[in-house]
Amino acid sequence: MQDRIEQAAQTLLNAHHAVAFTGAGVSVESGIPTFRGPDGIWSRYDPESIELGFFLRHPGDSWTVIKEIFYDFFGQAAPNAAHRILAEMEASGILREVITQNIDNLHRDAGSRTVWEFHGNSRTLVCLACRATYPVGEVSLDTLPPLCECSGLLKPNFIFFGEGIPEPARSKSFAAASACDVMLVIGSTGEVAPASMLPGVARNGGATIIEVNPEPSLFTAGTTDIFLQGAATEMMGRLGVAMGLGEV
Repeated sequence: MQDRIEQAAQTLLNAHHAVAFTGAGVSVESGIPTFRGPDGIWSRYDPESIELGFFLRHPGDSWTVIKEIFYDFFGQAAPNAAHRILAEMEASGILREVITQNIDNLHRDAGSRTVWEFHGNSRTLVCLACRATYPVGEVSLDTLPPLCECSGLLKPNFIFFGEGIPEPARSKSFAAASACDVMLVIGSTGEVAPASMLPGVARNGGATIIEVNPEPSLFTAGTTDIFLQGAATEMMGRLGVAMGLGEV
């Protein structure tokens, strides 16, 4: 394993345009469970709750679930060492940008500056009538569903089932994948399209793919060049040491 970590570190240090692509696994050690799998969110909640048509028909019922998952629970999460190392990699000039499937804002909280949020962000709400946006901390969730000053329905500013990928995050993410010469994939299983296409786009453009995951993913056999098997904080900690980064 140490040989692969050293190989990954040198690959990143020699990169001209390195990009990180992160999924739910990077936030697990911050206390945020993944959505899929036997212990995932959708084993406990009906995913229809965040289907756009259901939300529009039953906004109060949908918001009850949304508040419990994304604000009562997820809202307490803080960045972990993997998030912080990625921010330090960017500050050190090793990493150009982060593409994330996550909506938890933890990359920005950790200090990453260039973050393409492929699925949006839970920290803002958008009015479906006038398109005004609000930081979630400025909106009372005591009465559901929350409403805009114009009386329009407020919706979390992340994509629901039935919605398309937001711009400019979509085009910026695919442009980054096409331009990079190294992509560091952390905590993504490769099960959610179209985000799952991004490592393949990078690989087809000649990029080296470094993957950090506790178990092999759909990327591992056919797309990944260097597989670092383990938890995100452990593997990123060891990678950070190998790259000469400071304490995080």
